[in-house]
Amino acid sequence: MKDAILALLAKEPAHGYELRQRLAAALGRAGGGLNPGQVYVTRSRLERSGLVRSETVGQASQPDKKVYELTPAGRDQVATWLADVSWSKVAPVEFHLKLVAAALTRMADPVGLVDAQRLELLRQLRELQQLAQAEPAGSEGGLLIEGAALRLQADIRWLEVCEQRWLERGPG
Repeated sequence: MKDAILALLAKEPAHGYELRQRLAAALGRAGGGLNPGQVYVTRSRLERSGLVRSETVGQASQPDKKVYELTPAGRDQVATWLADVSWSKVAPVEFHLKLVAAALTRMADPVGLVDAQRLELLRQLRELQQLAQAEPAGSEGGLLIEGAALRLQADIRWLEVCEQRWLERGPG
């Protein structure tokens, strides 16, 4: 969540409510369970850690509001996150947010991210296949390896669907 919030701020500074709206829009219906408080707590932690800074902006007909923007360290963190191909989550929500953030900020090409992620998962799948070959037939370890391989295959298939959708959208 923290990296997605940082990436959404990479596009442009935002008020807390605007940031929450962007995150909800990026998640669509899957974000229905998004706790608004989580966004505010995360944003505060990011500010304390020096990745985000705030500025109070006066408004004529409403109370002043705090607008948050990335610091240079925050921008570096976003670039690092976009380049990261680790895949530890069962649900691909974080990767989906990475694609949306990459498209919004133009800091990375979503199709390029999908390709890099797919190459990493294919590498992991090859490693699992090598482990499976060394495992005795019918072993419990083999069953675990098979389950991990099936999960990777499903993730790779999902990435193919992602790539197709982003290619259909075209640049911009």
